[in-house]
Amino acid sequence: MHALIKQVESQFLKKQVVDVRSGDTVRVHQRIKEGNKERVQVFEGLVIRTDRKESMTSTITVRRIASGVGVEKSFLLHSPLVEKVEITKRSKVRRKYLTYMRARSGKSARLAAVDFDKAAVNDVTDPEAEAELARIHEEQKKEHEMQAAEKAEEVAKLDAKAAEVEARHQENTPTE
Repeated sequence: MHALIKQVESQFLKKQVVDVRSGDTVRVHQRIKEGNKERVQVFEGLVIRTDRKESMTSTITVRRIASGVGVEKSFLLHSPLVEKVEITKRSKVRRKYLTYMRARSGKSARLAAVDFDKAAVNDVTDPEAEAELARIHEEQKKEHEMQAAEKAEEVAKLDAKAAEVEARHQENTPTE
């Protein structure tokens, strides 16, 4: 039974995922669809919880203070909506769940930083995600070009109308 579940899950797993740990400060790039437009939103904060790291349902809970209010978001690491996860800082912690950080603010909320190779940790390339990101950028570029062409067309019409009005004005004005 477990082998069958693993086999089905393996089809949907991303090829590589960044090794995120509790205590890391991360930037999560999440694709958001609003109507017929898509954009990428970045959420940066402290990872206070990691769950089921080896599973398809592996999640991280990221906490940040926004306008004086604590905001927590949970992200499925293998979700197609999560573009990428960047680790910006790694801290020394001795627990898996850092729920005590919710009660802290200011200097007491600081964690001791640990040296790590940021480039090596964040060097995870998922060709499918890269292709998807390139496709979104291409669509946005085409949309901008279409809008620019429409604006140019409108300007050309207005110029033609202005020239026509000017010509009529020249005809109607008596010359001395």
